[in-house]
Amino acid sequence: MAVAATILICVLLAAALVVLRGFVLARSRGSVPCRLRVRDQGWRSGVARYADGELHWIPLIGVRLRPRHAIARRGLVVSSRRELDGGLYAVDCGGTTRDISLAMSADALTGFLSWLEAAPPSAYLDVS
Repeated sequence: MAVAATILICVLLAAALVVLRGFVLARSRGSVPCRLRVRDQGWRSGVARYADGELHWIPLIGVRLRPRHAIARRGLVVSSRRELDGGLYAVDCGGTTRDISLAMSADALTGFLSWLEAAPPSAYLDVS
């Protein structure tokens, strides 16, 4: 009985840490909620941050604070844009990255496209 109670407390504490981590990531300055899809896999929720010419995507649920994907601005090609349900807009990205799609709010998409266009003159960009 005591072992079961200890395990239950540990599981609840771990769950609370994961939820707290997601809350801190979502509320941290310079981060925007962003969904990511790699190839034909399903959409995963996370947080995007801009850092040193890269877009870092961190999953909302998990224990690691390091980005799962680092999408370099240099050589990034935005091939299409479309509206999804729930007020989200998706962009399909290619180029030096794998086939990645990002979904975000209209404001976040405007920021993303501005970030792409603000690349240094020596960077190769293709924003269609």
